[in-house]
Amino acid sequence: MSLQEQSDLVLAFARMLHVNGESTDETITATARLSESLGLRATIIPRWGELQLLAADGTGELVSVVKADPTGVDMDRVVSTWRAIEELCAGKLTSSAAFEKIKTISHAAPAPTWLFTLAAAAGAVALSVIFGVSHLAAVVLIAASAAVGAVLRRTLARYSTNALLQPFSAALLAGVVGALAVRFQLSSPLRLVGVCSCMILVPGPHVLKGMMDLINSRVSLGACRLIFSGLVILAICGGLLVGLSLLGVSLPVEAPGRAIPLWLDAISAGVAVAAFSIFFSTPLRMLGWPVAVGMLAHALRWFTLDLGAGAATGAFVACLLVGLVLTPVARRHRMPFAAVGFASVVSLMPGVLLFRLASGLLQLADSSNMTLPVLGGTVADGVTAVNIILAMSFGLIVPKLIIDRLWQTRDAVEDLSWEGA
Repeated sequence: MSLQEQSDLVLAFARMLHVNGESTDETITATARLSESLGLRATIIPRWGELQLLAADGTGELVSVVKADPTGVDMDRVVSTWRAIEELCAGKLTSSAAFEKIKTISHAAPAPTWLFTLAAAAGAVALSVIFGVSHLAAVVLIAASAAVGAVLRRTLARYSTNALLQPFSAALLAGVVGALAVRFQLSSPLRLVGVCSCMILVPGPHVLKGMMDLINSRVSLGACRLIFSGLVILAICGGLLVGLSLLGVSLPVEAPGRAIPLWLDAISAGVAVAAFSIFFSTPLRMLGWPVAVGMLAHALRWFTLDLGAGAATGAFVACLLVGLVLTPVARRHRMPFAAVGFASVVSLMPGVLLFRLASGLLQLADSSNMTLPVLGGTVADGVTAVNIILAMSFGLIVPKLIIDRLWQTRDAVEDLSWEGA
């Protein structure tokens, strides 16, 4: 192949990883490995909206750019792309066949609608149990609202690629259902009927990848990921609050929480992790690790909170466990960390606090609601949400960075040993 054809092939593989949710570090690693197998000296520069490749061989140099919006999460495509890279590097896949392979992967269907809908209902119910739902009628409404919202999202995806329309519409539906539940006295002050169907919409992987890029000094890309996440969360908050306000219902900023037994917390966490894994189109054969480790992490968080620690400390301890366990597991079993690590902890994202923060700010805009409890509750929700996100990011990412560096050092030493032999 010519230099142009080789660059196009490398960019096609890098783009498939970038737009489907692979972390930036792993995308760069895959690009370097593929380029080396093709005899190229290549550098990939990931940005929001595009990928730039600087490639050179014995004949010259070339700069190539391809459009790439990293707004999706499809781990099945990521896994298939990595497998194709390994086959190409091992000589089992020809360069010409690789173009057809990556084209086939790009058209791979996500999880079927029935499974996506079932996961949405199960995930929302599991989160409601974690937050202390106590009435069967509320559980049924949560499941129905999340399921209809999932079908609505899949239907809208056929007609629009707008990344904000789907979460806004699903949240609007959840808000209306939640308001009706309040009117018919089927919802507690926690407003779980409306809130839990929206929590499954929170873009946890994008938040964590944004923090990962910032920690690795990719300021521009990391900031763009966080801005995108913020816009999605804003769309969810807007839909939820509009839906509630249509029937004159608000979201309290100081709703009391409810404690649940350890066994129920762990089982519900496992269901939630499995649901999020299906949202991310994670291959079913990989579900075991994130579900098991996610349940263990939630149990550790439960014990931490039971000892009197704060929510941020509980999230940090849980994510630290996930990072320490799943980073080497993902490397040893050749699984994308984004597929197993993020799914294990995304249920810890402080979606409820962010929704209450938005509700509190909306209430404070009316001078008649400018009371000390509302102001204090709003500030507390915002500060706690930020602390939890930071705790999750450092707890999950720092051990991954350290283990990855140790792993790379070990591989380098082994390579030198083989060369010396």
